[in-house]
Amino acid sequence: MDGATLDTTGGRRGAGPTRRFPLPRDILELLKPVTWFPPMWAFMCGVVSSGVPLADRWGFLLAGMMLAGPLVCGNSQAINDWFDRHVDAINEPKRPIPSGRIPGRWGLGIAIAGSIISLVVGWLINPVVFAATVLGVFLAWIYSAPPIRAKANGWWGPGVCAAAYEGLTWFTGAAVMVGGLPDTRIIIILALYAAGAHGIMVLNDFKAVKGDAVSGVRSLPVLLGVDRAARVACWTMAVPQLVVAVLLARWGAIFPAALVAMSVGMQFLLMQRLIADPAKQAPFYNASGTTLYVLGMLTAAFGLRGMGL
Repeated sequence: MDGATLDTTGGRRGAGPTRRFPLPRDILELLKPVTWFPPMWAFMCGVVSSGVPLADRWGFLLAGMMLAGPLVCGNSQAINDWFDRHVDAINEPKRPIPSGRIPGRWGLGIAIAGSIISLVVGWLINPVVFAATVLGVFLAWIYSAPPIRAKANGWWGPGVCAAAYEGLTWFTGAAVMVGGLPDTRIIIILALYAAGAHGIMVLNDFKAVKGDAVSGVRSLPVLLGVDRAARVACWTMAVPQLVVAVLLARWGAIFPAALVAMSVGMQFLLMQRLIADPAKQAPFYNASGTTLYVLGMLTAAFGLRGMGL
């Protein structure tokens, strides 16, 4: 910290001349493109699981991917950064808002504009996608914004985030392709993977334990300690995947079920390293175990596709 203080509008007093307008690169950084991959991947899983050929629906596919990634997800990052600007001043002072590169209330304005654009695009695709977009935007706001600020609760916060990032975007992908409500089996599988993603979101909280504790964000690593939180995250990720494997096998998708079960077995091995030193190994597991998790999602999607839903 350089001794500058964060003002109530998001800029930093004492950090030099205040910029009137943000630069495009700073807006892009605010939207965190690296976070767009999970919802876009889940959207792709929805597209695959629908079983609908892509031949005549490329326009819907591209619009849906734009909606899931840069729009709804990117907008959720802007919302989160605006309402987390005081926390980021401790954890990540070089982020665009606490550093003053996104000055004044520009962060809030970008979040509001992103919400409106997302809703318009969702409406233009079809009514079911619009309904999913409304829910996604709503979850983004209640996750970060007071008075609800779900992220301040270590149990509800990761659930809200997982539902929006994994479950809702999978649903949207399938809905875009079928032009309406997806098959019940698709909804069951995406709900299970969204439930398991709660554990992934808990692991993401390990990087901000200090700032969360100081600012009153009661994440699971703060509430339970990093060791117990890591065990909760592991079980939360593993159990839904095992249920997915069982259901796929019962529905006749034996090979995809075996691959999902194998993925869980490999994750169990990686979890031993995570549990041994959660604070240090959480980034390792996010790069390895989480990769296996999302590959299992796609495998399950192909299993559903093979059922000819």
